[in-house]
Amino acid sequence: MLEDRATAVSSPTQWPAAYPQGYAVVDVETTGLARDDRIISAAVYRLDARGEVQDHWYTLVNPERDPGPVWIHGLTSETLEGAPLFADIAEEFAARLDGRVLVAHNAVFDWQMIAREYARVRREAPVRQRLCTIALSKELGLPLPNHKLESLAAHFGVVQQRAHHALDDARVLAEAFRPSLHAAAAGGVRLPLLECRPLTEWSDRPVPRQSTGGYGGYRSSSWRPSRKRPACPYPNPGRYEDGKRLKQGMRVAFSGDTSTERELLEDRAVEAGLHVATSVSRLTSLLVTNDPDSGTSKTVKARQYGTPMVDEAAFGQLLRDVEPADE
Repeated sequence: MLEDRATAVSSPTQWPAAYPQGYAVVDVETTGLARDDRIISAAVYRLDARGEVQDHWYTLVNPERDPGPVWIHGLTSETLEGAPLFADIAEEFAARLDGRVLVAHNAVFDWQMIAREYARVRREAPVRQRLCTIALSKELGLPLPNHKLESLAAHFGVVQQRAHHALDDARVLAEAFRPSLHAAAAGGVRLPLLECRPLTEWSDRPVPRQSTGGYGGYRSSSWRPSRKRPACPYPNPGRYEDGKRLKQGMRVAFSGDTSTERELLEDRAVEAGLHVATSVSRLTSLLVTNDPDSGTSKTVKARQYGTPMVDEAAFGQLLRDVEPADE
């Protein structure tokens, strides 16, 4: 039935006029997840307004440092030694993105890595909007067991050949995005588009290059100087309730690894009028964690107190529409 509805909107007269005119499905492999990590490979599938593939592009990128978790992406220092620097591929990359909506799986991560690389070469990526396929799958109510790319691919019958290879991951995502886009159009679903803001600051930390191609002495730094945030000006309205909006003044805590730099997540929460808490108590409105079964002190306390928990992707969606505090 879903396929029939998707086919029914293929005519120009029925396709939503507000939908974008083109997409750039992107995947980047990186040396890690921190602010000072670098892109080591990138792939772009350009799609037309209805999700049909127009062309694709792939490149390795020399990060001029240790390549990070080789056992995940398979790219050693030797492999990357002769690859172009990001400055060398920035123009071609930009041409692939120009005028299109950036589509990625957990798009905020790919966008921030790309934006930082452009900031390092004193340029801006020509991207104004992004679309996260995790958010789109939630909007469509897809019955997925989790938010992994492999689960989305399996749902649409897309066969993955080389997981964590940028070109194959981008191909898989492009093939899964097309039926998602058609399902959204058939159901009159508003696409979860978010603004892409260029980054003007980044962190570069001297990191030794490893001749072995392994993780070696590389460590992704989680240390950052403490920041004294101004007190939240709104009273705590209580706990978050599933299916409802966040409300200004709610106390939000974070636990575990996040794809987005923790400091940036906290900044967004504060900008939305939320209170960022460093611990979980009976007053905590919400705990954001990608691994609720991790057994950290925060997740343990959250279960004890009955504190609601959501993952990073869901929290990002909630931040789009925070209810104002009561006057």
